[in-house]
Amino acid sequence: MIIKNIEVSEILVPLVTPFKTALRTVEAVNDIVVKITSNTGEIGYGEAAPTAVITGETKESIKSAILNYIKPAIIGMEIDNLESIMEKLNSCIMKNTSAKAAVDMAIYDLYAKKLNSPLYKILGGYRSEITTDITISVNEIDVMVQDSIKAVNEGFNILKIKVGKDCEKDIERIDEIRKAVGKNVSIRVDANQGWTSKEAVKIISDLEDKDLNIDLVEQPVKYWDLEGMKYVTKNTYTKILADESVFSAQDAVKIIQERAADLINIKLMKTGGIYNALKICDIAEVYGVECMVGCMLESKISVSAAAHLGAARKIITMVDLDGPALCKIDPISGGPIFCGSNIKMSDKVGIGFEGIVET
Repeated sequence: MIIKNIEVSEILVPLVTPFKTALRTVEAVNDIVVKITSNTGEIGYGEAAPTAVITGETKESIKSAILNYIKPAIIGMEIDNLESIMEKLNSCIMKNTSAKAAVDMAIYDLYAKKLNSPLYKILGGYRSEITTDITISVNEIDVMVQDSIKAVNEGFNILKIKVGKDCEKDIERIDEIRKAVGKNVSIRVDANQGWTSKEAVKIISDLEDKDLNIDLVEQPVKYWDLEGMKYVTKNTYTKILADESVFSAQDAVKIIQERAADLINIKLMKTGGIYNALKICDIAEVYGVECMVGCMLESKISVSAAAHLGAARKIITMVDLDGPALCKIDPISGGPIFCGSNIKMSDKVGIGFEGIVET
């Protein structure tokens, strides 16, 4: 099976409600879809999310990276030669991790099809079902409370609360949500780099004093402020999850060795795809550091690839793959079965897609 052609297109999927974090507000998923066709007629699909405030990429830069750099580097290569493909993919252009991720997952889709197996079984096959949280966007407190109640009523027992815009309100937001949903619902807090290290320690300590039982706090400080995150980790009891601070395996090693965080969030758009994400999993296993598999604001195409990774590896103990639950429509048939908080792998080969309606 040889890589015959690589094409790009766009997908536009409206959201149920605007997605709001400390970094941005988005009303629709508008991503780049990659389609790789083999000489045997098999097709592999991938997706890149242009998240300029995190990866620095735009739709235009993603298209250019794929068509002008990645495509010439790997066209004509044999899918079986996975290591060489990934070497060329990762060396033909620096950074551009979302562009690389889209091509990477399409390659893995074809690779699993060549081996006639669902992708998660090739990657490790640890489990066939995973449970995701759902994101509650940062809003006025009453809106966040109502959104949280709605999510719980829809069967989600793990809430990821977006904060980071107003320190005093952040404490009140979480307090009111906890009162509304009760003690049996897990709460994760994501500041999206919105606090300073001292603000983070104060807020987290207040949450602990109020006995709000927070599972973890994600990326409390700026991505570059490892000393600040180390200070937060050292001076609070709540587990700290590194997200924007971890793009590469080298980042993961540094954070783990310096004890700057307790947990690692793996996102394909940051790592450049499954190949590099697996390296982070291996490092985390060596050090005994649990991982989350997460996503940007993505459609079911790339979230499905991340779900296969999450199902495959034991070290991934937390899942934040709620992209499809936030979308109004599902333009993708096949793939893992997303049913509320439950994501179930199918036995179809590759990632399992049957068709994609490009918009």
